[in-house]
Amino acid sequence: MATRLVQINMKARDDSALGQFWAEALGWDVSSEGPGVTNLEPEGFTYPDPVAVCIDICRVAEPKTVKNRVHVDLATTSAAHQAELVARLQGLGATPVDVGQGQVPWTVLADPEGNEFCVLEPREIYRDTGPIAAVVVDCADPRTMARFWGEATDWTLHEVTDDHAVLRSAKGVGPYLEFLRTPDAKTVLNRVHLDLRPYPGDDQAAEESRLRALGAIDIDVNQGDVPWTCLADPEENEFCVLTPG
Repeated sequence: MATRLVQINMKARDDSALGQFWAEALGWDVSSEGPGVTNLEPEGFTYPDPVAVCIDICRVAEPKTVKNRVHVDLATTSAAHQAELVARLQGLGATPVDVGQGQVPWTVLADPEGNEFCVLEPREIYRDTGPIAAVVVDCADPRTMARFWGEATDWTLHEVTDDHAVLRSAKGVGPYLEFLRTPDAKTVLNRVHLDLRPYPGDDQAAEESRLRALGAIDIDVNQGDVPWTCLADPEENEFCVLTPG
């Protein structure tokens, strides 16, 4: 049994506007499954497929207050592409931000609602990921996170050290999932979190029990009566287990 990382969930005060920003940033299609939810996926995409981790943007009343613990890194193919992409994103409403990165070859920006993301310099490892090079999670212990997420999903562990861990779909396509060691403690609900989905025919309750045995805990984020289950990983990062499919 295993789950798949199928999408990231972003909270936003204006899901439609933020969805339009990210659709233009990534060159993806935008749709809506209902009021207050904006869905993004590549053009012609058949969900779910590890070639892409989709984005769901959900409307909330609360504003962003702290640096996100989950963000995306965008891939580029050349120095000229990186410069062009940064300029285009700023034209769409992104702003430069300082998260203590110092002098680095990548550019740190924030989307119109303040969600941090990076535009990376060209890196060979990300040559075939699509526009999102990696989904990055801040953590205290990358080894613990690699152990949990490597067993929770069917993704393959590529590298793990005391400072970072790198996973990718076992099919060798799509973005990477990376855990970076940081000194910052988690203080609020994550404004960006991961969504997992069991395979068709798998038992959702059994999968949730397996995740709890790996170290996940049940959480209440005022989700009410919904078909998915809200859990948190060993560092209390929230994630959702969706219905199999």
